[in-house]
Formats: sequence, structure tokens, C-alpha cells
Amino acid sequence: MERDLAVRLEGVGRRYGMAGPWVLRGVDLGVRAGALIRVEGANGTGKSTLLRLVAGIDAPSEGRVAGRPRTAFVPERFPAALPFTAYGYLTHMGRVHGLERGAAGRRATEWLERFGAAGYARTPLSELSKGSSQKVAVAQALLADPDLLVLDEAWTGLDAPARGELDRAVAERTAAGGSVVFVDHDPRRLAGVADEAYGVVGTSLNHRTQDGTSADANPQAPVVIIEARGPRGADLPPQAAARAVDAPLVTSGGTIRLTVPEPHSDRTLRDLLTARPPWHVVAVRREEPEDSGLPASGRQERQGR
Repeated sequence: MERDLAVRLEGVGRRYGMAGPWVLRGVDLGVRAGALIRVEGANGTGKSTLLRLVAGIDAPSEGRVAGRPRTAFVPERFPAALPFTAYGYLTHMGRVHGLERGAAGRRATEWLERFGAAGYARTPLSELSKGSSQKVAVAQALLADPDLLVLDEAWTGLDAPARGELDRAVAERTAAGGSVVFVDHDPRRLAGVADEAYGVVGTSLNHRTQDGTSADANPQAPVVIIEARGPRGADLPPQAAARAVDAPLVTSGGTIRLTVPEPHSDRTLRDLLTARPPWHVVAVRREEPEDSGLPASGRQERQGR
């Protein structure tokens, strides 16, 4: 493994059950020390599975995960029905992360104060609101200054001051040489700050360039080009946009052009046609790789869905 990589995924695949469908396959990812990495993708595309693999919470069905830095993980759903108070849970987790009892207590108090939850220190977890539970979930991951911090929708449920505090905590971790890998539904989250961005498309992980294109898209794989026109003022359905291997383009005729991997074209069409209000699909064209040697007659086009 390269010296400056905290963790590396090499040809990693994950599926549940021996004959289950692949959630992820052929994933290669290197997380550098000090890097801030954003992972994007539509709901249900495998982002949480990827984060659990990076964090070491889950094991790959194939491939290899190399490197095991001190890691802390904030899951998408926090198990709030644990038999602890907020302070007791954080102190316990501090000990799990290797802190002495006194240090764990001090750090627990510090992070409760930073997230505006000190008033709930003696409250049982089961009695906390969703927002307060989320503050505890985030605090436990920051107690012991992890070398790798993995955040799965960690900002969801936090109030505005706490979201800002988490932003600052992420900056502190990377400034200290720690790595942070995160998923968040808000595209503005840490916008312009992340060192790298990746998109989960199908079972693959594609590296996103600054202009939103996929640097890792397979040039040998067939793609489907979809042109669609939406109702006035309507946003492109996010699930359809997330499957695109290139940034959506606005044509001279006012349509939106999406290029998607062939296996995901039907799902993308369904997302467009079932949107509220629905989009009008103007044209669908399948394209082989440029170097495939197929004549233009080998390309298929469907008009006007």
C-alpha cells in the first residue's frame, strides 16, 4: 500500500448472501492521510455499504481492504435504545477508543458542550430527541481524535449550530492529518472543500472530476444517451442525475441530455417518467464504445416516450 494512504480498497465487492445481487463490485479506492472525500449517489445505490467497508464495520465478499487506522464511524441510524445516559455512553465509548477514564469523561463533557447538548448529559439515551441523539452519535466518533472519520449522513437531524460545529470538527481532523470520508444528502455540504468526490453508479465507484464527470467510467462499456424535457422550473430527478457518467447537458433545443450506463437506462427512464410532474423523454440512443468498430447502423434509437 502506498505510504500516504490510510486505507485502500482493492477490487472490493459486496453482496449479501451467496447468491444475492452485487451491491458493489470492482471498487478501487485509496484514502490518503489528511484527505476529505465525499461519496455521492442516489438512495439505495450502496453508499452506506461502501462507508461500512471503509470503516471496517463490514467485510468485503471479494477483494481486499488494506490498512487499518484508528477509525470512528457515525452510522446513518443511531441505536438510541441503549442503557446509558448521554454522558455515560460517551464515557464508555471513550474507554472503547482507548482513553483513560478521566480523559474519557473530560472529552465527553467537551463534545457535549460543543454540540450544545450539555444540558442532556444525565438524560437516558432512550429519552433524547432525534436531534439530541444525533449529537451524541457524532460526539462519540470525535472523542479520541480518530485517524479515519467516516460519516454516513451525520449532519441529518442536527440543528444549524451543531451542523456548523461538525463542519469545524471535520476541518480540525483533516488539518491534524486525519482522513474523513462522508456522505450527505445536501450537495452544498462542505462544497468546494472536499479533496475528492466519488459517485456510486450501479455497482461501481466512479471518481468525479471538478466539472462533475466521471474520471473512472469504463470507456469500453455501452452507454445510453437520454434526452428529456422537464416541466417549466422542474429540477432533474436526483436519482436520474446520480446515475449519469457525465454531468447532465442542456442542448440547444432546451432538452436535458443524460449519458448513463446501459444497465441503468431503464431505471433512469422510469425515474423521469414517474417524476411528479413527469418528464417527457424526447429520444433514447444506445452507443457502443468509439473504438468498438461497429458501424453507425449498429446504434439503436427510440423516439418520443
